[in-house]
Amino acid sequence: MKGVALTRSELKPQRLYNLWYEHGEGYDGYFVITIGPLWNENGGADGILILGDDISELKSLEIQLAQAAKLEAIGQLAAGIAHEINTPTQYVGDSVMFLKDAYADLGQLLTQVEELSRLPSPCGEEVAASLSLMLEEIEVDFLREEIPKTISRIDEGIGRIAAIVLAMKRFSYTSGDEKKAVDIREAIENTLVISRNEWKYVAEATTDFDPELPPVMCLAGDINQVFLNIIVNAAHAIGDVVRESNSLGCIAISTRKDGDFAVIIIKDTGTGIPKEVGSKVFNLFFTTKEVGKGTGQGLAIAYDIVVNKHNGSITFESEAGQGTTFIIRLPLAG
Repeated sequence: MKGVALTRSELKPQRLYNLWYEHGEGYDGYFVITIGPLWNENGGADGILILGDDISELKSLEIQLAQAAKLEAIGQLAAGIAHEINTPTQYVGDSVMFLKDAYADLGQLLTQVEELSRLPSPCGEEVAASLSLMLEEIEVDFLREEIPKTISRIDEGIGRIAAIVLAMKRFSYTSGDEKKAVDIREAIENTLVISRNEWKYVAEATTDFDPELPPVMCLAGDINQVFLNIIVNAAHAIGDVVRESNSLGCIAISTRKDGDFAVIIIKDTGTGIPKEVGSKVFNLFFTTKEVGKGTGQGLAIAYDIVVNKHNGSITFESEAGQGTTFIIRLPLAG
């Protein structure tokens, strides 16, 4: 109405962008509206002409392109970080191997010293007393017990870093526009590793993978993004439930083969989705999160990837206050 009033007063065309409307089927749409004077043959304006262009698909494409650019940047960053972490990890790994060998030699030396300290005659009373004092000062029994434990902890930490690096490399991998065979189990495990900081404080993650599920022909980077979006959403929903308690929620992920489809089920114990907004969950920009927390893009992008790019389906079952279960079906042949 403001645009019409301005056109009438100034007799100049006005262009209004991104005007939202709700389609009769319930999804969001966007218009670009052009308002201009309708001139008569005498050079006067007899009325107003309003033209509307539906840019809903272009808007969706714009968001997808922005997301793709963002994912590309994240992928490059992850690959760079993985490379940077890998080099010092190798240094530390080599040092641990050296420490293991050195401690083996040191252990033999300590044994000899202990024997000499108990047999003063070969080396003399003074040397034996000095050795005994030295062994006492360095707390040899404590070192013998703790050094192997320290080495084990270093080994465990190195293994953890290596697992994170591998997960980052695999998650950031993209096959471009070409579908390739993807191990869904590996994709989910990698996503859980890199998203661990999102869920580890609020939930435990459990997995139940079907050993008979074959690789799925899909776009690896896009499918990783679907899993990431749903897992992060689940963590946020659980966080809203457990915020005031010391208990942890649960994110349970399972896979199975159903005919020519791979079925991935991601279940959480979060707040659930109210029935009155269930039909809007996959709408672009729709979110139930507080202002500043959600963009309303994650599930819309997931829906586009699964349904439009892979000819699959993504549905959910939810009960307010009890949690939500997302069911993803992907054709095995792509």
